[in-house]
Amino acid sequence: MPRSIARGDVHRRSEEMSTLMKIYTKTGDAGETGLFGGPRVRKDHARIEAFGTVDELNSQLGVARSLAVAAAFDPLLRRVQADLFELGAQLATPPAPGRSVDERITAAHVTVLEAEIDALEAELAPLTHFILPAGTALAAALHVARTVCRRAERRVVTLAAEVGDTIPANAIEYLNRLGDLLFVLARVANHRGGVSDDQWIPT
Repeated sequence: MPRSIARGDVHRRSEEMSTLMKIYTKTGDAGETGLFGGPRVRKDHARIEAFGTVDELNSQLGVARSLAVAAAFDPLLRRVQADLFELGAQLATPPAPGRSVDERITAAHVTVLEAEIDALEAELAPLTHFILPAGTALAAALHVARTVCRRAERRVVTLAAEVGDTIPANAIEYLNRLGDLLFVLARVANHRGGVSDDQWIPT
């Protein structure tokens, strides 16, 4: 291929990428947004609420990862963030009529979370009381992520009630188990930081 054509092709692709990556498009100014490969819907549509809350959860995990003491958890948290990106993309993509949902988050992902929970719980004393979401900065950040995870789970349950089986089959199970993992991680963060669980004692 002549060098001039190759350069022209690169320039054209660069322009296309620039167009694709433009931050503001003004297409959502009327309160609607487009689903991947699907129709435009209101920004408070159940599908938008679902994948938007998954995105919020992903960002909260980024806050937790930003703490220096999170280094030991970083590979796990980054892997979870990648999973959430996949899940969010699935939730944002309604399947075409007659086609099944693209299952990127599978039962195997849930099994991995369960194995992580079991391994981490081995470090901890058995839980005998409810605990307050407190302790080290990392534990507090993980507790916030846990509560956002539970909200994401609720939003996906709402979406499932509206659209039936057009959501990933393992989405709710994955988020449910991830909430458990984040709770255990918060406890481990306190344990490794030398901070005891702050038990809730009813007065």
